[in-house]
Amino acid sequence: MEPTTVGKPGFLRNIFGRVLLFGVLIIIVRFAYVVTVTGESCDIGDFCFFSLSDNLNLVIPGSGGSGTSAVTANNVVRSTSSEVHSQGDPYTTKEWIGAVRFYSSVFQDLISEGYLSPRAKSLCVETPNSQDVFALKEIGVDDAIGISKKQSKPLVIKGEGHMMPFGDNTFDFVFVGGGALDRSLKPADFASEIIRTLKPEGFAVVHAKAKDTYSFNSFLDLFDSCKLVKFHDIDGFNSSMPHIREYVLKKEVETILGRGLDEPDGIFDNNCTVPGHKHELVRDAEPLIPEEPLKPWITLKRNIANIKYMTSLADISFKRRYVYVDVGARSYGSSIGSWFRKQYPKQNKTFEVYAIEADRAFHEEYKRKKGIKLLPYAAWVRNETLSFEINHDPRKEPGDKSGGRGMGRIQPANSLTGGEVNRIQGFDFAEWLKNTVTQKDFVVMKMDVEGTEFDLIPRLFETGAICLIDEIFLECHYNRWQRCCPGQRSSKYDKKYGQCLDLFNSLRESGVLVHQWW
Repeated sequence: MEPTTVGKPGFLRNIFGRVLLFGVLIIIVRFAYVVTVTGESCDIGDFCFFSLSDNLNLVIPGSGGSGTSAVTANNVVRSTSSEVHSQGDPYTTKEWIGAVRFYSSVFQDLISEGYLSPRAKSLCVETPNSQDVFALKEIGVDDAIGISKKQSKPLVIKGEGHMMPFGDNTFDFVFVGGGALDRSLKPADFASEIIRTLKPEGFAVVHAKAKDTYSFNSFLDLFDSCKLVKFHDIDGFNSSMPHIREYVLKKEVETILGRGLDEPDGIFDNNCTVPGHKHELVRDAEPLIPEEPLKPWITLKRNIANIKYMTSLADISFKRRYVYVDVGARSYGSSIGSWFRKQYPKQNKTFEVYAIEADRAFHEEYKRKKGIKLLPYAAWVRNETLSFEINHDPRKEPGDKSGGRGMGRIQPANSLTGGEVNRIQGFDFAEWLKNTVTQKDFVVMKMDVEGTEFDLIPRLFETGAICLIDEIFLECHYNRWQRCCPGQRSSKYDKKYGQCLDLFNSLRESGVLVHQWW
């Protein structure tokens, strides 16, 4: 009898069955991944055979008070789906869901601490991706809206932090996440808008980058109509902001009643004390040159390479304005163009520049320079008419003006040097400074006034204007050794190097970051 051959068809059926089971398994795994991991819904066509309910809650493990946080695929998200699906739905990415999970945890903590209520009318500022607004709604804060430069309705409407489209005292809770205040070009206006739109006794929570003591105090200065309730450092949810400092502020009724929000905040009396956080910066400054240089024109010029600029020691993001004042500016290329604009580290801030120069020979040049405000007067201790002397190079014959113009200074009463003398207007520099800037501004000053620093610096202390200056580059004039004439000292100045050193030390001991200028 011949044997029957049944093995081959049975083998083929076995292989086909296994392939079919494997395919079903792939579909099930893909379906589970799409729905439970990435948060996508079945209407996107990725191996899904039926649509989910519009109100289905998708559970994301690992967040929330009970270990889970519900991310709802509801009509709020779907209303924007037609606009974003063509470019990839942002609401389905791991990054977006991770941000929602992060903000949900933050807001739940704020609720438990009493700073946020489910009934609070809430605003999220500068939120282009709407994760924080979405998170608020997910934890039960239904009356929440966001603003961004580009709207994404219905969660986010058009608006910017420095110009919010809402009335005064509108919100119980305002949130600023993602370091939006750090990046703002108008941080003072941004803070003012938060205060304006927040109800009295309402809470504002700001996430900023964890920084130094200087920026911490600058931040508080922006919110001087609020009380700092608490601050602490937390871990961020992505690499763009790995460390976050969370500030919780409360709008104080007493502060509002006692002082209008638009009231100027300059110094109103002559008493001021340089704050402690500025003293900390002085301790980190480069050392002063203790011994008189034999060749000051070399030593002092080289010393600029050792300078520790304030902007390399502290973050200056939270200041209202950025101001550079050049006292004794001379020509544009003398220091404004050659040093400040090219070399001073500005942290990408735009500075207002004031040039104070009494010598008429330089005034015409500044008319052609944009962004510079010229004060064509002499910085002095009071408003009065002065004699202004131009001292020419002693190596040149009288009348020889080759090689540049000599230095100008206010003429002493007993001056008999025979230089060119003009009548000019002097002004009270300290009072001008108090009327021009405030402690909310970041102010850098360079002073090269041919000996008048021994009058101006004491006047700054006397009037309290010294507290308005963050950093000074000061050239101190004394009877230094002359480059032209070996073994001879300058006869123009009667001060000695030790007196200059005393001036620098007194400034630093008072908490003023001063550098030796050349």
